[in-house]
Amino acid sequence: MHDLVIRGGTIVDGSGKEEYTADIAIDGAIITAIGPDLPAGREEIDAAGLVVAPGFVDIHTHYDGQATWDPEMAPSSWHGVTTVVMGNCGVGFAPARPDRHDWLIGLMEGVEDIPGTALSEGIRWDWESFPEYMDALEKLPRTVDVGTHVPHGAVRAYVMGERGAANEKPTETDIAAMSAIVEEGLRSGALGFSTSRTVLHKSVDGELVPGTTATREELIGIGRAMGRVGHGVFEMASDLQREWGEFEWMGELSRETGLPVTFAALQSVAKDMPLEEQIASMRAENAKGANIVAQIALRGNGIVMGWQTTFHPFTFKPAWMEISQLPWEQQLSRLRDPAFRARMLAEQSQLPETDLVMLLEVITQGWFALYEMGPSFNYEPTSEETIEARAAAAGVSPEEYAYDTMLSDDGRGFIYFPVLNYADGNLDFLEALQASDDCVNSLSDGGAHCGTICDAASPTFMLEYWVRDRKKGRVSLAHAIKRQCRDTALLYGLEDRGLLAPGYLADLNLIDMDAIRLGRPWLAFDLPAGGKRLLQRAEGYVATIKSGQVTFRNGALQGPMPGGVIRGPQPGPDALREDLSTTG
Repeated sequence: MHDLVIRGGTIVDGSGKEEYTADIAIDGAIITAIGPDLPAGREEIDAAGLVVAPGFVDIHTHYDGQATWDPEMAPSSWHGVTTVVMGNCGVGFAPARPDRHDWLIGLMEGVEDIPGTALSEGIRWDWESFPEYMDALEKLPRTVDVGTHVPHGAVRAYVMGERGAANEKPTETDIAAMSAIVEEGLRSGALGFSTSRTVLHKSVDGELVPGTTATREELIGIGRAMGRVGHGVFEMASDLQREWGEFEWMGELSRETGLPVTFAALQSVAKDMPLEEQIASMRAENAKGANIVAQIALRGNGIVMGWQTTFHPFTFKPAWMEISQLPWEQQLSRLRDPAFRARMLAEQSQLPETDLVMLLEVITQGWFALYEMGPSFNYEPTSEETIEARAAAAGVSPEEYAYDTMLSDDGRGFIYFPVLNYADGNLDFLEALQASDDCVNSLSDGGAHCGTICDAASPTFMLEYWVRDRKKGRVSLAHAIKRQCRDTALLYGLEDRGLLAPGYLADLNLIDMDAIRLGRPWLAFDLPAGGKRLLQRAEGYVATIKSGQVTFRNGALQGPMPGGVIRGPQPGPDALREDLSTTG
């Protein structure tokens, strides 16, 4: 008798092949059989009419702090994700000298908009080295598996102190020491190394992430640690300035080590290199033997703005600054006061001096690029749905319309600003990229941007919009599942998951495709010390199974915590069978 049998589901196995109907048997943490009329299970789930797919593998998250205190790993676990990879963009919490804890928290707070008070309250800091951090992660049961990169910012600060934090050029000795730490981290189970090279990533004090201006010699020198170990992914966020020659050194590093390099590929009018040029440059290096992979998002990377979020169109008005530190109920009372409303609307924003002033100008007065975020919001909105257009239709100013939009629903109304990936006013450019083997679906930023971005729901958005509801350029269910499961898993050498077949890890989702839908985002204050975060639930996930145990039913946490820490690449069943035959 099997431990668990899933009966009569429509199997979309993650390979990209067409769906079929069959039973799936699970014993322990492994799929043991797939076929018709399998023997009974101690537990059975009727999956008739449901899609049965692998658990989703999300390779771009920032749960580095949350993973040390939160077993549920929400919101990613609410959206069918059973594996996350964190430590992206060069920020994380190991290695960490005792006198650098607050600095690392400030770095993460500034770059990823995770409340510093929550991190200070939640993190216990029972580690210093990266291997000790991996050991600390193993102390907590969880609903998902977690893997991580070694982050450049932490490594640089650990080796170089203030010089590293200030982005000074390292000596050869510094590079050798950083490389040794990265090698140690990979041998202890890290899945790769990450760095950031974008001016958008700054500490809470406004300082660039350590490594932002790193030279080719530093990046390749550290990257060679992966080559010595024989595994690892070099992950990078970058402004991709042409003068930096990013693709040249990425190609050189990949060819030398034989390992993949991956970067965030985003459409942005602010980038020196248009997305088309980014992809063409990547492919030129790959044609010469490199393995560079573009991470793409499936919708605009959008800021969600409301009265209680990190930014909104009135953030820099004197009237708002006057009440910004008051308790929410007092803020709401003032915002509802007609005299206060009139005063705020009449004021000019007082923008701070920053190299991001153009971004702040759009947030505060770019009504042509801001959208009302209603209960069933369209993440591919048209020009008729802008604040500017709706204000004109209502016969009021855009400022009035925005104010009242955010004041709706007892002050919980939202405005959406797609900062990236929406320069054309549509998502058409993503159609070809989704079909490309040199791109993977990614960039959810789960666990990060708590007061600004709510993209951890991206797997659900893929199913609801790109597979089912988009009017043109839809993708097949089989292809979408492959993109979010097998493709992401294989990039990181996780050959034991992302596929439904005997011998593979029993990570599964049972999905009602007719019911799948995103809920409305909301702002919760449930992080340690009452820290805030934007959350978004989903309907349509009938069950999520991790390592053979049901972790969620219809969105409700069930109790089992079978997740753990991934240490290095994971062999698939074929490799395991070969190992057994050679040793036996």
